[in-house]
Amino acid sequence: MALALSAEAVATVAVVVAVAGAVNGVAGFGFAVVGTTVLASTLDPAAAVAFMIVPMFAVNVALVGELTLEELRTCGARFAPLLVAALVGTLAGMALLDRLPVAPLRVLLGVVSLGFVATAQRAVPLPSLPTSADRGRAEGPLVMGAVGVVSGVLFGATNVGVQLVAFVRSFDLSHGVFVGVVALVFVGINGLRVGAAGALGLYPDAAFALASAAAAVPAVAGVAVGTRLRDRVSERLRRGIVLGLLTIIGIRLMLGGAGVA
Repeated sequence: MALALSAEAVATVAVVVAVAGAVNGVAGFGFAVVGTTVLASTLDPAAAVAFMIVPMFAVNVALVGELTLEELRTCGARFAPLLVAALVGTLAGMALLDRLPVAPLRVLLGVVSLGFVATAQRAVPLPSLPTSADRGRAEGPLVMGAVGVVSGVLFGATNVGVQLVAFVRSFDLSHGVFVGVVALVFVGINGLRVGAAGALGLYPDAAFALASAAAAVPAVAGVAVGTRLRDRVSERLRRGIVLGLLTIIGIRLMLGGAGVA
């Protein structure tokens, strides 16, 4: 796993994470999946996943800074089983990351990217995870634990956490609590991943780690720009642009991993 840190590569990475941040700011989602899948289309996929950990953490910390302590306490108490299980699953996914062959991992990222498009699109209604009738069971520690572990493994190996977001969205939460749960889960997971990535050897050298940390700056700047542009772009247009981009990226990754392109 390696990332060539030439001047051209540094500029490319800076543009990718800034655009991913702007997409997140405009559309309200997509930083991890856009940034990781774009980088993985030209770089070693495992390197792309590891490289994006620190920028993802920085973006989520910025989000948590908007929440109150009471919101964080409420989120932590209600969704603790989900958070703990997701942390365990994420460590397992990270441990597998550098052992996975490049081609299957590229295909997996493509599948996850297209899966994200399928869950985010609104043209074809999809069944929700739990309904209001069985939401009580979904809040049980066993269900939360199972969802957390499986989702964590996928997140640890691909940086894509749409499955966790979809699960949290299935509950009847106020906007503040929903944002709090998502922020708490991903800040906690990515905070752990920063240290775990070093311990597991996912950063091949100090230059790689420093470049990842430096990429947090354009990532957060991109989010700020995207947030300012949000009101100037219609929801339909911004969703169409984001999902269209992810569809192209996902297909490219799958074909590249399969040796077709």
